[in-house]
Amino acid sequence: MQLPKACSLCPRRCGANRAAGQTGFCGADDTLLVARAALHHWEEPCLSGPPDAETGSGTVFFTGCALRCCYCQNYQISQEGLGKGIDLARLTEIFLELQQKGARNLNLVTATQWLPWLIPALSQARARGLHLPVVYNTGGYETVETVKALAPYVDIWLTDAKYASPELARRLSHAADYPAVAEAALRQMLVQTGAPVMDDQGYLQRGVILRHLVLPGQYADSIQVLRRAAAIRQETGVPFLTSLMSQFTPFYHAAEAGLNRRVTSYEYRKVVDEAIALGLTEGYMQEKSSAREEYTPPFDLEGV
Repeated sequence: MQLPKACSLCPRRCGANRAAGQTGFCGADDTLLVARAALHHWEEPCLSGPPDAETGSGTVFFTGCALRCCYCQNYQISQEGLGKGIDLARLTEIFLELQQKGARNLNLVTATQWLPWLIPALSQARARGLHLPVVYNTGGYETVETVKALAPYVDIWLTDAKYASPELARRLSHAADYPAVAEAALRQMLVQTGAPVMDDQGYLQRGVILRHLVLPGQYADSIQVLRRAAAIRQETGVPFLTSLMSQFTPFYHAAEAGLNRRVTSYEYRKVVDEAIALGLTEGYMQEKSSAREEYTPPFDLEGV
């Protein structure tokens, strides 16, 4: 894949001439930036294992993002450009180093803007012995074309379903088309991976994990998100794991958007009850005490 002269890798299709060094909407230009590469212990248990496990999810945090969520917990890398410039050879080595450290999977966080490096790095790493399941950790704002392009490389989609309301998506993430885009992407992810497959130790090898972060004051939208997800499950006939998160913390510009508190037990319980009613019971639900800042790792360029 060549570095685009008119970038359309994400749904923004901003047309940036990144081959000439122009910066796209996502903040990416012609220099690959990575902020952290290390074993991560705070993903879903089927990816990271228990919190005290010596292994974990081999997680690579890429710089930049096609969304501009006002409450992003990774805002230093998603919107402020924190990261170290590396080349294709170094990215390939990072993948292999994480495997050598005992990673259970290779977890690529917000990587779409870097596909011209990512795809050849995965190919080269596999040729050199990479055998881990590849997890694509995304905010869900992906084109169907990009999802299809990743079919030979991605085993597990760890994808968000953030909003059902276009207006809420516009206000909080500057992406009114998010609901329609994310739903189309989810359909394609399910078709590509099929039903979840676990190994004999309970680690996911293939499938989709659909994450939803409940936001304060927005549980009605969360319920609609779950209803749409259940409809897509019925439409495709492909089951997925659901991960309902209560960990919202007012990061970045959240307070300015009215998200100045954590989710109440009542709000989260309403969403959990709806998931149960819809039969979305395979997966994970957080305790209310999960709203802690430790879920955000230090972006200190470790492993880069």
